[in-house]
Parts: sequence; C-alpha cells; structure tokens
Amino acid sequence: MQSKKIILIFGLILLSVSLSACTISTTANKAGTAGNETSVFLSTNSGDSWREVVTLASAGQPQNIKGLNVNVMAADPQDSLAVYLATFDRGLYYTYNVANDGWIKVKALPEATVNDVKVDPKNKCIIYAAVTNKLYRSNDCSRTFNQVYFDNNPGVVVNAVVVDHYNSKNIYIGTSRGEIIKSIDGGDSWRTIQRLGEGVNRLIISPLESRLIFVATAKNNIYSFTANSTNTSTDPAEIEKNFAVLGWSDLNTVLKDFNLGTSFKDFVVAGDGKMFIATNQTILRSPDNGVTWEQINLIQPDKEAVVNSLAVNPKDSNQLYYVTNTTFFSSIDGGVTWTTKKLPTTRSGRELLIDFNNPNNIYLGTVKLK
Repeated sequence: MQSKKIILIFGLILLSVSLSACTISTTANKAGTAGNETSVFLSTNSGDSWREVVTLASAGQPQNIKGLNVNVMAADPQDSLAVYLATFDRGLYYTYNVANDGWIKVKALPEATVNDVKVDPKNKCIIYAAVTNKLYRSNDCSRTFNQVYFDNNPGVVVNAVVVDHYNSKNIYIGTSRGEIIKSIDGGDSWRTIQRLGEGVNRLIISPLESRLIFVATAKNNIYSFTANSTNTSTDPAEIEKNFAVLGWSDLNTVLKDFNLGTSFKDFVVAGDGKMFIATNQTILRSPDNGVTWEQINLIQPDKEAVVNSLAVNPKDSNQLYYVTNTTFFSSIDGGVTWTTKKLPTTRSGRELLIDFNNPNNIYLGTVKLK
C-alpha cells in the first residue's frame, strides 16, 4: 500500500512537470506565433504552394522572424538571391540566400519602420534605407550605416528612394510633404527638383530608360518626367543641368475615366516597358509610358477587390500576380483569366517580390490583421 502511494505521488509530480512544460512552451511560442501566422513565405512554383522562410541567422538557440510585419521587399539588381526586408517598427533584415542562410538583422539601423530600401545597381555593398525623416547609406554591405539626408521636420517621412541604373551617383528621394529631391554625388548633397501639393508615395525609374522617372502620390496621382542622368561633369556651369526636370507630364487627365479608389498600392514597370499601377480596388496597364491606359478585369467588383500588392514577371508581362488580405491571384494571359488560392496564413498579404532571374520564385510578405 505504501509503495502504491509513493508511485501515485511520483506520477502526479511527473504529470505536473509535464503540464508545466507544455504551458511554458505554448507561452513562448506566442511571440513567434504558429506556422499560419508567419511573416515571410517563398513559392518556387509561381504561387502554387508556399513554405515559410523565417529562420534568423544566429549562433546558439534557433531564432526566427515569424512575428515581424513586412513593409517592403527589394532585391539586389546584381543578385536576385540577395533580398532586403524592410519592416514596420523592427528595422531592416537581409539575406543572401534565404533557403540556405536565413535572415540577418541589420543592427546598424534604428529599430523603426523602414519605408523603402534600394541597392546600388553598380555596387552591391552600397545600400540606401529610408527611415522616418532620414535616409541612411551603407558603403560596406550593411555592416554600418551613415545618415546622408535629414529633414528638419520630424513629421515629414522619406517614403521612397531610387537609384539611377545608368549613373548610380544619381539618387532620388520622395517625401510625404511632396518634394522630389535629387543627389548627384551618391547622397552626399541634395537639391529639391520638384514640389507637389501632396505626398510622394513611390518613385520608379524605367528599366529601359534611366532618364524616365515615374511618380505616384498618396492621392493616386501619377506623373512622369525626364532627368539628366548622363552628365557627370564637375564643371559648375554644367552641374546645373544635372538637376533639370524636363518634360514634366501630368498623366492624370487620362486616368480620370477610371475608378481608382482611395489608396495607391503599387507601381510596376515590366522589362518590356509596360507599366502597371494598382490601387486598393483596381489594376491598370499602359503600353506607352502612361499616354493610354486600360483597366485589367479582376474577378471581384471594384469595391471588393482590396488589392494590396502587385507583381509582374519582368521577363513576361502577361504573368501577373496580386495579393489581398486573404487571397493570392495569378494570371498567365495578361489578366484575361485568373486563378485564386487562399493565402498560407491568417495574416494579410502585404508585399510580393519576384526573383528576376528565376521568376517562378515569388516572395510573399505579410502583416498582422488589425
């Protein structure tokens, strides 16, 4: 009888320890979240299936970035496997091969929202990151970052940065106050070249012509202009030409016939020069740099489309992808027909990025639904 009592007490102790361990494990996983709450996914078959890619490169106990909210993703123009992950409130991460190496945290930048990130197309170790009212530049592959632009108004946000792919000393940034600001010396000095009455949301340089730049604003307005990107003279008389804005075009007169909705979402120029814009409720395509537009037919009615991000195969502009809060859409015929798949997560689809060397590879970044 005594032995049975001892066995019973021992069993209760083991049960208590086991339940306690389970409770600790469950609590610890809340920060990382379950698999369907993952922040970044990768598809290697054009979105037919997805796997999470959230391993954080670290020594010791395995860590991950499951709980991050993704803002922007960008690839190194010289290396499609090198991907930069800009987050809300948690700074910048990058990978040189996410399948093998995982993600690396950039410790040299603030733990803040990164609004945009770009890599110099001529030098993969030069990276620009827009954070709040500042622009940072790294010259040593993200080991260190130095502030190269600062707006004296802390309420102004640097929303966009682009680098001229012909002459990478030419850098452009767009602010929430409405300025387009240019540097001709890689970010050492700056000059405002255009002022708008609304915030600049996105800047895009045409992949076919580095002097042609498109501007998308927070109010769904689209503009374009031609910049001097070829003049590298240091002659003071010639420097003025580098800041000239030529052929400023307001593309909104031809866009007024479309129901653009209330919120700009994405802007893509494909490798063949076709231009796509996405708002919260529609996607438009232009074959001629915005002179004419056509609306791409989506499955849902405009008010229910809820487009969050758009991606276009850079090698075949008929392959289109977009993501909503719950669904991934793909088309291989320029939007004539669509296939739909439920997202592999209970989070909202936020960002899509296509591997330009292997377009079957698509990254999906997510945010937690409010």
